[in-house]
Amino acid sequence: MSRMILTARIGANGVLQLAVPMGPADANREVRLTIEPVSPPAMTPEEWRNFVLATAGSITDPSFERHEQGEYERREELA
Repeated sequence: MSRMILTARIGANGVLQLAVPMGPADANREVRLTIEPVSPPAMTPEEWRNFVLATAGSITDPSFERHEQGEYERREELA
C-alpha cells in the first residue's frame, strides 16, 4: 500500500464522508488518517500589491467621513 493524499469537503452537517477503494490486497490492514485544513494559497507580492491598489477609493458612500485625528503629543526637545 502506498501513501495517498485525498482532498474532500466537510458537508454542511459538519460530517466528513470518505469512500476510498483500496483493493482486496489491502483488506484487514490498519491505516492512519490525518485531518488537516487546506489553506488557501498565499498571495504573491504582486497579487498583494494589486489587491491593495484596488482598495484605494473603494468607499463610495458619500456619508463616509474621516474623523478628526487629534493633536500630536508635544515632547521636550532633545539636547
